[in-house]
Amino acid sequence: MLTELSTTSASTSTTASTIANETNAYLQSIYQQLGLGFSSDSWQYALASFSTLLLLAIASFLLARFILHFKITHIIVRTKSHWDDTCLEHNVFSRLAHLVPGIVLYLGKFVFIDSSADYFLVISQLISLYLIIAVYRLLSAILRAGEAIYSQSELSKKAPITGFVQVARLIFTLALIFLIISLLLGKSPIYLLSGLTAIAAVLLLIFRDTILGFVAGIQIAANRMFNTGDWIAIPKYDVDGDIIEIGLTVVKVQNWDKTISTIPTYALTSDAVKNWRGMQESGGRRIKRAVHIDMRSIQFANKAMVKDWQKLSLIDNYLKGKSTELEQDEARCQTAALDRINSRRLTNIGTFRAYVKAYLESHPDVHQDMTLLVRQLNPSEVGLPIEIYCFSKKQAWADYEHLQSEIFDHLLAILPIFKLTAYQRVANNAKRNIQLEIE
Repeated sequence: MLTELSTTSASTSTTASTIANETNAYLQSIYQQLGLGFSSDSWQYALASFSTLLLLAIASFLLARFILHFKITHIIVRTKSHWDDTCLEHNVFSRLAHLVPGIVLYLGKFVFIDSSADYFLVISQLISLYLIIAVYRLLSAILRAGEAIYSQSELSKKAPITGFVQVARLIFTLALIFLIISLLLGKSPIYLLSGLTAIAAVLLLIFRDTILGFVAGIQIAANRMFNTGDWIAIPKYDVDGDIIEIGLTVVKVQNWDKTISTIPTYALTSDAVKNWRGMQESGGRRIKRAVHIDMRSIQFANKAMVKDWQKLSLIDNYLKGKSTELEQDEARCQTAALDRINSRRLTNIGTFRAYVKAYLESHPDVHQDMTLLVRQLNPSEVGLPIEIYCFSKKQAWADYEHLQSEIFDHLLAILPIFKLTAYQRVANNAKRNIQLEIE
């Protein structure tokens, strides 16, 4: 095997040497025809050969640019797909054209330049540097185009890749730096990497946020914890709004006041974060608010009150059913006339709860397939809370707040029909009463 490899290498070098000798002889003949009597070992010959190589590289670049930038553009405009348009917008084809002169220079240096000359190493390093930078710029353009193409797909809403793209850019940038340093020092990149162990602790300190963000990005993508466009709330950072970008080190959130907050990416996995995506996907938004009833207005219902309530069609069935139930209970227990106060009777607060429930069940913007409750909470110094727990079909903030206000406007306005009053603490009256008592 070694014999075959050595034979192949020797034949390759012999072929390259033969091509170089033939090219040099051809160039000398051209120079002689032009009246330039350059010898092969003179600096004029070296300059002329290098200039010829540069002209070939420039010509190849112009040809590649014409084909890739102009001809390909006409083809892309006619296609129906969008990915090629995105590649064109991010200069993928124009940067691909820069590889062609680099390849021409790299291959032509063995033909047009004497490998034994002192300047051959310098020119070779410059050509290699150009190729490295051209490849790096091409890869960067491909990454940006790939990210843009991915962001246009439905999958990007479930698993953003911005963090991974930034990691790839960081790796390419570090590779570029290592290759340039190794090229200038004339050392192998592996030799430089072996020296990183001595400064590993310093690198970990410098790239702490980057490493934590990368790990957090993997967790976020694997578990689908957060996506671009999710509404999140983080009280620790006073953040409440939509995610507009999940990067490698920071996450950008546009708050509802249109300010933009930037928080560390690892904060999404290490701190308490409320994600409202479940609400948005469910089709309903919760309404949880209470009306505080003044407990001094709670009383048993009399005939006049019941007569007024019968005019409300929403609780007509409730009143009929409740009346029949109470009559049956009274007949079963045979309650004496003087003991009616201890029997089961209608109350204005109970009837009001039934009305609220019927009102919500008939409302077109209240979700009927989700939990709907009207319940009493524990009485307190601010009255008896009657809490509404339901879900709105409208999820947009303005529409949601309008619906919520509309419901409670109606309930507060209808309280007098049930002989109920809402509790309201009037501080000025309380102070005035205290002053009167002192006087």
